[in-house]
Amino acid sequence: MASAILSDNFPLQIDSCDRTSLSLKDREEKYITSGVTWQAYESLLSALGNSSGYRVAYLLETLEIMSPSRSHELDKKAIARLLEAYLEAKRIRFWGLGSTTLKSKGKQVGKEPDECYCIGTDKEIPDLAVEVIYTSGGVDSLEIYKRLGVGEVWFWQNSQLKVYCLQDDSYQQQQQSELLPDLDITLFTQHIVIQDPLEAVIEWRKAIASNN
Repeated sequence: MASAILSDNFPLQIDSCDRTSLSLKDREEKYITSGVTWQAYESLLSALGNSSGYRVAYLLETLEIMSPSRSHELDKKAIARLLEAYLEAKRIRFWGLGSTTLKSKGKQVGKEPDECYCIGTDKEIPDLAVEVIYTSGGVDSLEIYKRLGVGEVWFWQNSQLKVYCLQDDSYQQQQQSELLPDLDITLFTQHIVIQDPLEAVIEWRKAIASNN
């Protein structure tokens, strides 16, 4: 599908393609190509529009297009739902920007996170980006976020949450969030993996209340 959109809307060819099928009913596809100009990248964003189901990343003329699976989207919504419940309960002001396209022509990077947030005050570049990983390989997401100046990045992969904080122009993996130091990452993770979304958020709100 991504190939058709590319060829139908502007002259960019996919030279190399990496596809991973998680299952016949839950497929996630990733397309990667190099030698893509900034103008071609912006043309693609325009062609896809705001209603696209694709995630697009760009780093120094390398373009990645990912079509998220059902499991991918379920996980990212679970993380967003629980995180927002925590922020509301703790009376922490936040602005949820979802998969807003973050880009910088000067830095030659662009990214659509699974979820992203401004914490405390609204900003052009969010403080936190969340990435759900089901397929390996592709462009270096941390390099993109570093160039954009995103302070903290969370990766959800294999039912584990990894927290990376930007320190001295590089990301360091941390056991706890620097943005939200009182958030129990272990407890948070235990609720993300609860299969029933309603049960997960109800139990999570109880856990937050008991820790106040």
